[in-house]
Amino acid sequence: MMRRLAALTAAAALVAGAPLPANATTDNHHPKCPNGYVGLTYDDGPTPETTAALLQALRAAHARATFFDIGNNALAHPELVRAQQRAGMWIGNHTMSHPNLPELGEPAAFQEIADTQKVLHKITGERPRLFREPFGAVSDQVRADVARLHLLEVLWTVDSRDWAGATTDEIVAAAATLQPGGIILMHDWAQASVDAVPRIVSDLRARGLCPGKIAFTPKDVPYGDTVFHAVAVAP
Repeated sequence: MMRRLAALTAAAALVAGAPLPANATTDNHHPKCPNGYVGLTYDDGPTPETTAALLQALRAAHARATFFDIGNNALAHPELVRAQQRAGMWIGNHTMSHPNLPELGEPAAFQEIADTQKVLHKITGERPRLFREPFGAVSDQVRADVARLHLLEVLWTVDSRDWAGATTDEIVAAAATLQPGGIILMHDWAQASVDAVPRIVSDLRARGLCPGKIAFTPKDVPYGDTVFHAVAVAP
């Protein structure tokens, strides 16, 4: 199931921090990132035991990442959400309680997403623009909910398998398969993923890649009822 979901990732544009320009092209790279950008993503936070260390590792590596936070965790630890924001990370919606949304049904599935928007907006002053379904479990109705809330669905192209107990070496090896515009799935609570940060970022830079922001642009790659294409642009 996880392999199938990884193949179904929402293709997303990865940028260095600025909104995606209307005339963006794949040739528009920062000199330090000649081969483009990839997305480092961390699900299920914030986590008292690991979030601070993960932020410290990312900042030490001069890297930014996207954190898909669970609403209930954010309510319990708002200071960690604000720490993510202060560290320059991007914060996405990962539902209130991490259910399987298609199995949960409506209107509960919509409310899981909408309530998390309210929680994260109250804590950060900003409404998330990105959303990731727990387990990557999607349906036409869930996608309609996501569109109704003006969110971009973000899955992944590479699964670190930290959720299955992958070691730091295995996570670094998974990240080494990222291609420009790709997105890797990791988890905020996984110590092995925290430990992998310096090596992941170092290996990316050795390949002319940089961690970037997730956005999207239409092109000719079908995904559900919409088309997306991975494009990496400089700020």
